[in-house]
Amino acid sequence: MIDLTTLTIATARKKLDNKEFSAFALAQTYLREIKKKNGELNAYLEVYDDVLEQAEVADDRIAKGESHSLLGIPIAIKDNILIKGRHATSASKILENYIASYDATVIEKLKKEGAVFLGRTNIDEFALGGSTENSAFGVTKNPYDTSRVSGGTSGGSAVAVSANMALAALGSDTGGSIRQPSAFCGVVGFKPTYGSVSRSGLMAATSSFDVIGPITKTVEDAEIIFGVIHGNDVLDSTTLPFSPRTVLKKSPKGSSFFRIGVPWSLVNQDGIDSEVKENFKKSVKNLEGLGYKIKDISLPNCLPLYYIINFAEVSTNLARYDGVKYGLHVDGKNLLEDYLLTRGVGFGREARRRILLGTYVLSAGYYDAYYGKAQTTRASLKKEFTKVFSLVDLILTPTTPHPAWKIGEKNDPLSVYLEDVFTVTANIVGIPALSLPSGEASGKLPLGIQFMTSHGREDLLFKIGKEFEAISKDGP
Repeated sequence: MIDLTTLTIATARKKLDNKEFSAFALAQTYLREIKKKNGELNAYLEVYDDVLEQAEVADDRIAKGESHSLLGIPIAIKDNILIKGRHATSASKILENYIASYDATVIEKLKKEGAVFLGRTNIDEFALGGSTENSAFGVTKNPYDTSRVSGGTSGGSAVAVSANMALAALGSDTGGSIRQPSAFCGVVGFKPTYGSVSRSGLMAATSSFDVIGPITKTVEDAEIIFGVIHGNDVLDSTTLPFSPRTVLKKSPKGSSFFRIGVPWSLVNQDGIDSEVKENFKKSVKNLEGLGYKIKDISLPNCLPLYYIINFAEVSTNLARYDGVKYGLHVDGKNLLEDYLLTRGVGFGREARRRILLGTYVLSAGYYDAYYGKAQTTRASLKKEFTKVFSLVDLILTPTTPHPAWKIGEKNDPLSVYLEDVFTVTANIVGIPALSLPSGEASGKLPLGIQFMTSHGREDLLFKIGKEFEAISKDGP
């Protein structure tokens, strides 16, 4: 028997190389878990029918002496990342029967490593939302309490890892879409520096925010996947020509060299759940116990800025789905009616809402007042963060202001948008961020904390993440 509850990528790699079990047996075990749980949780929109064949190929490569970090490792893929020859719908009716014609760059890299793709996971339609309630194919339920949301937009990926239906998963993060569901489901979610991972083959939501990243059980596993998928790509002009840095190995545990900034005014504001605040304060004390220096800093609430840019870019990106070139097509009396009927039937309510709002802020007479001003403010915010990171090495916040809410509880979109208060900033300025499990709220609902650091300093996140994991498991 393979114990999936304690298995990580790192331990699975050793066991596969030592022939303690095969990639075929590992894949079989995950398929059994998926069959047992997915009917209720709805994490997967599709489980691939060639999973065992993929595993056999991995076993052949292992038998020949190959050993790559992800060879034979079963991974779930968010349904907005293209895999050639497979369905990719972004959980939208408008792409229900679309089959990808090429591999995303991250998929090419995973294939080269020999990863086993289990299937595609549920998301909020076109990665628009924060609960996976906006999927055209049903809500994904939280494995800790199936009456509650999984978070979004990478809800299916987070649930697949949390419920032991995948050893790891890829998600995408536009304003917290990896970190928020990871916090709700008690797993690790990592958003890399913007441009460190190619977006080629990722269906665009907000192009200047989007980044692909891993959802895993441990920080070490997130680091392993990032090590595979990062890098410059000629197919994505926004990718950066740098390699991840390596933090000083000799830095002693408890060193006060690293300074952590905490925006207490943002954390202590009204509207933040009291259990989230209490859990956060305990996390801060644990870090102080390790010797980290905590410094009070000031950060603005960036939600208005984020959503103006988000709406504008979403309306532009979703304009390509017109029913002519690919995807759903509904016949009308003329070409204009074809467009109207196809988009009216194909897009869900949240997608239509953001298209309308984005078109408004980009319209003549309003562009300068909204989108133009937002971009100017964004540039100022980036300069402000440069100053902040001259004073501290990392920034710490809760990942979310509340634990997972009941399915259907938040009926107005604004209440869901407000849940992104701690996560959107990292996307606006393009810095890396890491969400870690930090405890539980009432009902054993997972809570998470978030570390952010300056561009390209993923090494600091992995270092402090591993140390925080250790004290979370063993106690301070």
